[in-house]
Amino acid sequence: MANVGIHVRREESSYWREWLRENGSRLLLFARQQTRRQEDGEDVLQEALVKLARKVEEGSFVGGQKAWMPFLYTQIRREAIDLGRRNDRRKRREDIVVEDEKLQGGPDESWFECAGYGDERRVLLERALRELPGKFSEVIVMKLWGGRTFAEIGDILEISMNTVASRYRYGIDALRKSLSGARFRGDL
Repeated sequence: MANVGIHVRREESSYWREWLRENGSRLLLFARQQTRRQEDGEDVLQEALVKLARKVEEGSFVGGQKAWMPFLYTQIRREAIDLGRRNDRRKRREDIVVEDEKLQGGPDESWFECAGYGDERRVLLERALRELPGKFSEVIVMKLWGGRTFAEIGDILEISMNTVASRYRYGIDALRKSLSGARFRGDL
């Protein structure tokens, strides 16, 4: 009985390879048109084929071989959309990090440093931080004085990195507005 199962699997495998040889190139062309990069098209096609193969093997695929092509076209489209969304989210996260680095290294950073400005500036800065909503001040303190990244702060506070970044930006803007009228012995 075991030999019958092996023979059937070899036959199915051979049949599957023949079907891929016949239809693979047009599926790959479609996948490449759905994605931003050629390599992504190959990945998307592979994911769609794996999903089809699993459904066929489980016996949950309805429609037989005639329904394979429509399923794959739909699945390729879905995989390409999902990949595009993942890439867009990753790009936004990377842009936030770059923006954060610019904020830290920009020309306005010096107003925030306490060293060398004396007690008056430190007192005003601490007061302004206390007047901020806690969700903004805690992020600012962890970022600037704690040396934490947005990702680390997000883990600590159990919020998303994007939320951390926006709280940081809103908090810095509020601090700038609060301190913009302050005069420190002619510093500003």
